[in-house]
Amino acid sequence: MPADPGLAELAPDQRLRRLELTVTRRLDGLLHGQYRGLLPGPGSEPAGSREYRPGEDEVRRMDWAVTARTTVPHVREVDADRELTTWLLVDASPSMEFGTAELDKRELSVAAVAAVGFLTAGVGNRLGAHLLVPSGLRRFPARSGRTHLLGLLRALLAAPRTGGYDEETAPLAPPDLADALAAVHRVANRRGLVVVVSDFLDGLPDDPDEPPPWERTLRRLAVRHQVLAVEVTDPRELELPDVGLVTLVDPETGRRREVCTSDRGLRDRYAAAAAAQRDQVRQALRRSGATHLPLRTDRDWCADIVRHVQAQRRLAVAPAGPVRGGGA
Repeated sequence: MPADPGLAELAPDQRLRRLELTVTRRLDGLLHGQYRGLLPGPGSEPAGSREYRPGEDEVRRMDWAVTARTTVPHVREVDADRELTTWLLVDASPSMEFGTAELDKRELSVAAVAAVGFLTAGVGNRLGAHLLVPSGLRRFPARSGRTHLLGLLRALLAAPRTGGYDEETAPLAPPDLADALAAVHRVANRRGLVVVVSDFLDGLPDDPDEPPPWERTLRRLAVRHQVLAVEVTDPRELELPDVGLVTLVDPETGRRREVCTSDRGLRDRYAAAAAAQRDQVRQALRRSGATHLPLRTDRDWCADIVRHVQAQRRLAVAPAGPVRGGGA
């Protein structure tokens, strides 16, 4: 069951209150409301040292020079521990206007943004965003504070649901995820956290061996930043129900096609193709160095986030080889 049944039917301010309560009650207590709780991992900008905190700090971050000089255990402190700048890229293109469960993909993306925003809203932390809509790219400067976060969430909820096709004029050019990622790369000058919320279907090539156009830019972001890729899907994108003759519409181009879902062979081929497509996205995200968090409209997104963070924590403390920059 989704975490917030009926969320889509609430008024915008009610949705925001529900989301804030959900995050602070269900997630904040488990994840401590801190950057290292959301995405564990070391920062990278040196910012002096501080005393070691048993049970909280990693031994590999010990500052042995300061420890030897003061005879008190110290760890290296980094800017990410003290002040975090998070940049969000939220896909609100026509393919996100779909949902057959309690939430549609757009609503689920807003819930994901709320989780990131409230969990990283520490003192001095800043949040900026780029919103990808059919008309182009909306930019929100990085600022701190709850008021700024709520304003950003209101803008996401109010983003027009116009679709990507105008039958009376001409097809509208769908937003380009690769260009939007490049825009984030230009403004994210200081090392921090970049969160991309999308279905990652934009420009996905038919050839599974060919990388999608957004992979290279995502890899460039992951070299300098910790990157979290939140993949949003709906169950009907993965398999067709047996409901007879239906008309399928591509929301990006307006193309229509009638299919008979009573054909078991057709449903099997659709499910196989959908599974291959999602695997193609997973492989591209893995190659780019981003941390992958899949969310579905028919699942409890809070529970999925908690499971993801717990798994990342286990990876962070498990014995491993050299830690790679940009990972999480």
